Amino acid sequence: MPNFSEKSLNKLKTCHEDIQEVLKEAVKHFDFTILEGHRGAAEQDRLYSIGKSKLKFPKSRHNQLPSMAVDIAPYPIDWEDRERFTYLAGHIMGIGQKMGILLRWGGDWGRTTDLKHNHFDDLPHFELIKEN
Repeated sequence: MPNFSEKSLNKLKTCHEDIQEVLKEAVKHFDFTILEGHRGAAEQDRLYSIGKSKLKFPKSRHNQLPSMAVDIAPYPIDWEDRERFTYLAGHIMGIGQKMGILLRWGGDWGRTTDLKHNHFDDLPHFELIKEN
């Protein structure tokens, strides 16, 4: 059974407890790594400047504490394997739904399941949706 490294666990600890619950369940069935939870000002603005984020600090859900967003990747990481990122996303979204935790994936911002019309692909990104 896969499990998180200490490095991944430390990053996951910066995330909202609902994100932690979903990912701790998901890793039992699919091996993936935590790339980033909370993100500070310098890193957020760097990612914005190179086009990897659409938001400057402090507008990203990564900038909150606890982080309302997390970036993950299937392990071992192959950045060219879009299909594996999509497969992982389905796994994460399904577990979240089963647990009653709403998430948005960076490959389907509108949560429509129409992956061909996404305006900005951020395949590692998941964020918590809190409804009032």
